[in-house]
Amino acid sequence: MKNPRYERFRILMRQYHRNHPWRLTNGLFIPHAYPEPDKVNLWDDVGFILNGRRVMVWWIHPKARYEDEIARRAYEEAGPMPEDSAPWSEETRCKRVGRSRKRAVTYRTQGWSDQMKAYFERVDAIEERLRQEGIDYEARPSLVVRWYRWGIGMELCAPLEVRGVEGVRALAQFAKRLMRYKQIALKGLRVDAGVELTPHFRTGQVINPHCQATILQFEPHSDCASKLSPHLPSA
Repeated sequence: MKNPRYERFRILMRQYHRNHPWRLTNGLFIPHAYPEPDKVNLWDDVGFILNGRRVMVWWIHPKARYEDEIARRAYEEAGPMPEDSAPWSEETRCKRVGRSRKRAVTYRTQGWSDQMKAYFERVDAIEERLRQEGIDYEARPSLVVRWYRWGIGMELCAPLEVRGVEGVRALAQFAKRLMRYKQIALKGLRVDAGVELTPHFRTGQVINPHCQATILQFEPHSDCASKLSPHLPSA
């Protein structure tokens, strides 16, 4: 029996895609540039069309998620940012045009104040200390799929190595395969050129050594009304 709510979302997705066409490169929406094709990325984005609907993949490596958690804790420990927000204040320089008119020609942004410099130096020192000591945080692979009126969003956290445009294309193929399964084992999985699986990754205490982190599965989130249920409908 079809779910009327899901059917309505499917109709809205196809309508949005017809009225707002994507500019695709070989069938993919690639929003970023890759001046260094051999550089390993720890996060990336890619979009593609599946059954007349947009699918946007937001991928992040567990290492990057671990670093984000370190940064969050460092800012929390450093306290609130000073009220002196000099970098956001700017000076407008104008040029006289005619007798009574002026035109803005340049904008000068003020530099960091001593308070702001000291604040960010303190944040950097805290981050370095947390990296050395390690934090009690596990960055595990996960996949969260949400439905929106414009398309499907995939928040993917997986230990992959993505290199350049070819890696992004392989990432899109990998995401398409995930769309058809509720869970998939990463161990021993063969992926296309440009993407490498890194099941054994650890920086400080990125993951629990007893957690192999080889399964991608859906995480239930009750706070999003447009999220899929744990049982993914057929795409």
